Amino acid sequence: MNIPMVDLKGQYQSLKSEIDPALLKALSEARFILGPNVLAFEQEAAEYLGAKHAISCASGTDALHLVLRAAKIGDGDEVITSAFTFIATAEAICYVGAIPVFVDIDPDTLNIDASKIDAAVSDKTRAIIPVHLFGQPANMDEINSIADKHGLFVLEDCAQSFGSCYRKRMTGTIGDAGAYSFFPSKNLGCYGDGGMVTTDDDEVARQVRVYRNHGSSEQYHHDVIGYNSRLDELQAVILRIKLKHIDEYNQNRLKIAETYNRLLAGKELQTPLIPKDRDHIFHIFTLLTERRDQIREAVIARGIACSIYYPIPLHQQKAFAGANSVHLPITESVTRRCLSLPIYPEMSEQQVEAVCEAVLNT
Repeated sequence: MNIPMVDLKGQYQSLKSEIDPALLKALSEARFILGPNVLAFEQEAAEYLGAKHAISCASGTDALHLVLRAAKIGDGDEVITSAFTFIATAEAICYVGAIPVFVDIDPDTLNIDASKIDAAVSDKTRAIIPVHLFGQPANMDEINSIADKHGLFVLEDCAQSFGSCYRKRMTGTIGDAGAYSFFPSKNLGCYGDGGMVTTDDDEVARQVRVYRNHGSSEQYHHDVIGYNSRLDELQAVILRIKLKHIDEYNQNRLKIAETYNRLLAGKELQTPLIPKDRDHIFHIFTLLTERRDQIREAVIARGIACSIYYPIPLHQQKAFAGANSVHLPITESVTRRCLSLPIYPEMSEQQVEAVCEAVLNT
């Protein structure tokens, strides 16, 4: 049985009757840059998330970058984050001339260990970027408490957590700002690149809007050097349609994860924790095992996809050579044992069972 990590073709077929006419309408209107669907999506996303401002942009990486610029974080400043995440989190820090400071992760949630953040704060620290990894919110209460103590800006990396709640508050609305990615495989994904910033801070929102549009708030008037980082109108069409289904998609992912956890329980595998005080929307289903490579080869041999997110932690990447002296034992252990299995809203119970059989029969 061939099972992909994500079935974007299947999802498109289920939405085809909604997507095709909406795209044709947008094409006929020919308002492609900051058009009506972009503005409508921003309003609808802000309402869904409970954010005062939702500002779309070209990618999740840009969303992180634009917020850091708007927060006036720059040369020589330090930003604390996790080393167990996609490189975009730390890339954005470097884009503004700041320095990523990596701390270890919690062994159960795989998110940044909030109890280790305070010790990493220096007189150069300006911000914290918690990553809501794989769709599970980080410990935002403790992170915000540390930020308040030291006067730090909190930027939530919500690239994998659209629609996830932490104690009844949506991720992206708990810190000072949130950054989202709409990469096609995301829980809310478009058919190309796309991103969004959320914030309740009027000035941060104003500056993000200026920076995303060549430093301009009025046509041909450029207050600062900005960027060309605008969400495409056709991508906004896709996102508006998918936004209406996001709760159903996330609920289906959780059901699949619960089935995985049940079928794989007690098999010398550490399956993901499903907390009671926050939502885990399972953008990725990741387990830990000492037999990672053996299981991966056996699963792939059966025609079932599986991946490693992430095999090399950021502090050991060549791009961050200055951080290589840091020792993060839990992060390093997890990167040697993590294995991600297929998960997508349209996945059938038969497919889940087939994946589990392949994992267990190695």
